[in-house]
Amino acid sequence: MKKNKLICIVGLTGSGKTEVANYFTEKNYYYVRFGQLTLDEVKKRGLEPTEENERPIREAFRKEHGPAAFAILNMPKFEEGLARGNVIGDGLYSWSEYKVLKEKFGDDLIIISIIASPKIRYARLTNRADKYGDDPKMIHRSATLEAAKARDYAEIENIEKAGPIAMGDYTIINEGSLEDFQDKIKKIFNIINNED
Repeated sequence: MKKNKLICIVGLTGSGKTEVANYFTEKNYYYVRFGQLTLDEVKKRGLEPTEENERPIREAFRKEHGPAAFAILNMPKFEEGLARGNVIGDGLYSWSEYKVLKEKFGDDLIIISIIASPKIRYARLTNRADKYGDDPKMIHRSATLEAAKARDYAEIENIEKAGPIAMGDYTIINEGSLEDFQDKIKKIFNIINNED
């Protein structure tokens, strides 16, 4: 019997993780957003969803639960989803999270790494406000150039985000058109879903 899989997406801010998650969700994958824990806490505290407000919350979760906090805290959601079918995990962050999930799910964990240059990602992030306006789900959030750079440095230096990116089972370079990116996503989806 074919086992259900946990597909986790990793990439730096603005790389295109949400586009991949949306594609898999449209194909009936159960959706879990790693960082929703942070955004829920931001809302609970009545704060604006900015990098300055989110970073201390993320760091507090990791201080309390260890560097694999977001994998640990989302584990019930992953297990609930896997009981129903395949799961797409949007936004795997740290090396510690990767190791916890790999130990738990083994070969049933598949990593998709999304890569784009800083120049391209920063342009996307600074243009998002015009494209998405007020995003109630806080998924497509814009960022200033300075905030985007600061987030990159913090994620690479403090949570070792480059490790999971390097360990991707599949890698998509997202530096072309949206149509090109969507074609790449479709190809990887088909490969994953045709595997035994």
